[in-house]
Amino acid sequence: MRHSKIQKQVLSLFRQFLRESRSKPGFTDHIRAEFRKHAALPRTDGLRIEYLLRRGERQLKELKKVECQAFGYFVKEEANKR
Repeated sequence: MRHSKIQKQVLSLFRQFLRESRSKPGFTDHIRAEFRKHAALPRTDGLRIEYLLRRGERQLKELKKVECQAFGYFVKEEANKR
Protein backbone atom coordinates (compact mmCIF):
# COMPACT_ATOMS: atom_id res chain seq x y z
CA MET A 1 0.00 0.00 0.00
CA ARG A 2 1.37 3.39 -0.98
CA HIS A 3 1.02 6.26 1.43
CA SER A 4 0.56 9.90 0.52
CA LYS A 5 3.12 12.48 1.58
CA ILE A 6 1.04 13.64 4.53
CA GLN A 7 0.40 10.05 5.67
CA LYS A 8 4.15 9.47 5.70
CA GLN A 9 4.62 12.62 7.77
CA VAL A 10 2.01 11.49 10.30
CA LEU A 11 3.56 8.00 10.57
CA SER A 12 7.00 9.54 11.01
CA LEU A 13 5.70 11.85 13.74
CA PHE A 14 4.06 8.89 15.50
CA ARG A 15 7.32 6.91 15.44
CA GLN A 16 9.27 9.91 16.76
CA PHE A 17 6.79 10.31 19.62
CA LEU A 18 7.10 6.62 20.52
CA ARG A 19 10.90 6.78 20.46
CA GLU A 20 10.91 9.85 22.68
CA SER A 21 8.34 8.38 25.08
CA ARG A 22 10.64 5.47 25.94
CA SER A 23 12.64 7.74 28.23
CA LYS A 24 9.57 9.31 29.83
CA PRO A 25 7.24 6.89 31.61
CA GLY A 26 3.50 7.24 31.21
CA PHE A 27 3.55 9.00 27.86
CA THR A 28 3.12 6.05 25.51
CA ASP A 29 -0.52 5.33 26.31
CA HIS A 30 -1.54 8.96 25.90
CA ILE A 31 0.35 9.26 22.61
CA ARG A 32 -1.31 6.15 21.17
CA ALA A 33 -4.75 7.27 22.35
CA GLU A 34 -4.29 10.71 20.80
CA PHE A 35 -3.27 9.29 17.42
CA ARG A 36 -6.11 6.73 17.51
CA LYS A 37 -8.63 9.46 18.30
CA HIS A 38 -7.73 11.35 15.14
CA ALA A 39 -7.19 8.32 12.88
CA ALA A 40 -10.81 8.46 11.72
CA LEU A 41 -10.47 11.94 10.21
CA PRO A 42 -11.48 11.89 6.55
CA ARG A 43 -8.64 12.35 4.07
CA THR A 44 -10.51 15.30 2.59
CA ASP A 45 -10.14 17.29 5.84
CA GLY A 46 -6.70 18.52 4.85
CA LEU A 47 -6.72 21.70 6.92
CA ARG A 48 -7.47 19.86 10.15
CA ILE A 49 -4.86 17.20 9.39
CA GLU A 50 -2.23 19.88 8.67
CA TYR A 51 -3.15 21.69 11.89
CA LEU A 52 -2.86 18.51 13.98
CA LEU A 53 0.43 17.61 12.30
CA ARG A 54 1.95 21.02 13.11
CA ARG A 55 0.59 20.88 16.66
CA GLY A 56 2.11 17.43 17.10
CA GLU A 57 5.47 18.67 15.84
CA ARG A 58 5.42 21.51 18.40
CA GLN A 59 4.49 19.09 21.18
CA LEU A 60 7.27 16.70 20.15
CA LYS A 61 9.75 19.57 20.27
CA GLU A 62 8.64 20.32 23.84
CA LEU A 63 8.78 16.65 24.80
CA LYS A 64 12.37 16.40 23.57
CA LYS A 65 13.52 19.09 25.97
CA VAL A 66 15.57 17.61 28.79
CA GLU A 67 13.66 19.49 31.49
CA CYS A 68 10.31 18.12 30.34
CA GLN A 69 9.13 15.69 33.01
CA ALA A 70 5.36 15.80 32.48
CA PHE A 71 2.94 16.70 29.75
CA GLY A 72 -0.44 18.18 30.62
CA TYR A 73 -3.60 17.74 28.61
CA PHE A 74 -7.29 18.40 29.08
CA VAL A 75 -9.95 15.72 29.12
CA LYS A 76 -13.53 16.52 28.18
CA GLU A 77 -15.94 15.17 30.77
CA GLU A 78 -19.31 13.80 29.81
CA ALA A 79 -22.29 16.00 30.70
CA ASN A 80 -24.11 13.11 32.40
CA LYS A 81 -21.43 12.52 35.05
CA ARG A 82 -21.61 14.48 38.29
